[in-house]
Amino acid sequence: MACSGLLFNSFVDNKCFRPCHLKPAVSYPRSLSTSRVYLTPSLRISMSMEENGAPTQGLEVSRKKVPHVLTVAGSDSGAGAGIQADLKACAARGVYCSTVITAVTAQNTAGVQGINIVPDEFVAQQLKSVLSDMEVDVVKTGMLPSIEIVKVLQRSLKEFPVRAVVVDPVMVSTSGDVLADPSILSSFREELLMMADILTPNLKEASNLLGGMRLETVADMRHAAKLLHSLGPRSVLVKGGDLPESFDAVDVFFDGEEYHELRSPRVKTRNTHGTGCTLASCIAAELAKGSSMLSAVKLAKRYVETALEYSKDIILGNGAQGPFDHFLRLKHNSGTGVTFSGNDLFLYAVTDSGMNEKWGRPMEVAVKEAIEGGASIIQLREKTAETRKFIETAKACLEICRPYKVPLLINDRIDVALASDADGVHLGQSDTPAQVARALLGPEKAIGVSCKTVEQAHKAWLDGADYIGCGGVYPTSTKANNTTVGLDGLKTVCLASKLPVVAIGGINASNAIPVLGIGAPNLKGVAVVSAVFDRSSVATETRNLHSMLTEAVSKAN
Repeated sequence: MACSGLLFNSFVDNKCFRPCHLKPAVSYPRSLSTSRVYLTPSLRISMSMEENGAPTQGLEVSRKKVPHVLTVAGSDSGAGAGIQADLKACAARGVYCSTVITAVTAQNTAGVQGINIVPDEFVAQQLKSVLSDMEVDVVKTGMLPSIEIVKVLQRSLKEFPVRAVVVDPVMVSTSGDVLADPSILSSFREELLMMADILTPNLKEASNLLGGMRLETVADMRHAAKLLHSLGPRSVLVKGGDLPESFDAVDVFFDGEEYHELRSPRVKTRNTHGTGCTLASCIAAELAKGSSMLSAVKLAKRYVETALEYSKDIILGNGAQGPFDHFLRLKHNSGTGVTFSGNDLFLYAVTDSGMNEKWGRPMEVAVKEAIEGGASIIQLREKTAETRKFIETAKACLEICRPYKVPLLINDRIDVALASDADGVHLGQSDTPAQVARALLGPEKAIGVSCKTVEQAHKAWLDGADYIGCGGVYPTSTKANNTTVGLDGLKTVCLASKLPVVAIGGINASNAIPVLGIGAPNLKGVAVVSAVFDRSSVATETRNLHSMLTEAVSKAN
């Protein structure tokens, strides 16, 4: 089988696919009296145990259906397209994705160097393993390199019906390499398209399916969509990314009754490898979540556009087509972030825009002076700033903090922390729960929670916080109607807390030493506001306070 100089070799050594005979996983019934299963920068896992150390008994686990897409496609060693793109797209859209691999390719940003087709018998075995057990909602197909595999898939879908089938007729890679034998075209038309809820060809694939029809205009795409619809799929999306002389990225959707021209700005980038796989997988993911077909298509197109725009300047590989970032995270993972430590709480500076305005200081100047004076962590607090301005300020302050390895946390606003790539957030009892914040921010960001009671401190630990702020210890002018806990209340919470603690509320140079002297090993520092920011020289006040605290700790040790 000749194909652009590539070798199509089936796996001849069945040992490559020999099923592993694993021991059944041990399943423990559990009851939740106190349990915490959570990943943080310092992995903490807690399980509820009986007194003898055995797992507790009797939990009935309630089942919640998870949206599930099965992708049937080829593996891309460069991870830009194929199975790898499908997995990333579904994960990014919050959907579980299982896989059936039809071929293993050797490819990179320059092209496809080799293809090994998985034996159709083993493809059938993979399909049965997943479809018979895992409640698949939607099947998405990609690279189907042989007639036999198309037939296997058709039989499997008849035996195990699913809610929807998304067919991406992958025949040629983005780099121009042929991925499927042209002889399977007839099998596609006769056996697979009748089962498709949506067909998503690009211009080349649509032309191939229609016997070489020329597609050069949007009118041609509309005509092609209608002809393809007549072959059996319930809806068709003809993708016009390669449409000549088009300033927009225009796709044509046809459901048998109405045409929809879906347009978006064309993103100028080399990082387009895997766009077709990703679009189809995103459609499948949205269908699995219950979206209508047109809504799923529109959302998928917007998602790909967003990912391309974010990834347009990323450099991976030396070839003509690079991959893009499905999670919009690669540019944030340059290693410049600060890993939180409990010792960072030593001199915790909380900004106040009102005080800065009083002294005629920009926020960035106040933060820089605090750090130069010895502040070990900065909490950026903006109660009245517009969101756009808050994000800009956070980014500017982050540029100041990073060279000093000083963490920058955002007060309350998870959205601002995400948009600015800050090092974490500090939350109050009436703010977003720490557990939700952790799900949004990921395991690497720091989360602090204000607590007044032992119960609140314990809840913060269960929810995955990294530290707690306990107070107000003393009355403060920065928070109205703030109940104080005093030194005794602070000590009670500290001794009960499993997390490092920073004392907050009304602390200044005159009372900070007694706070640190309460005799609680996990009290790591004090938080200050007006003690440093409501002064003519932030740097001087911070330096003096830092020196005083350091001396007191040194004498105590």
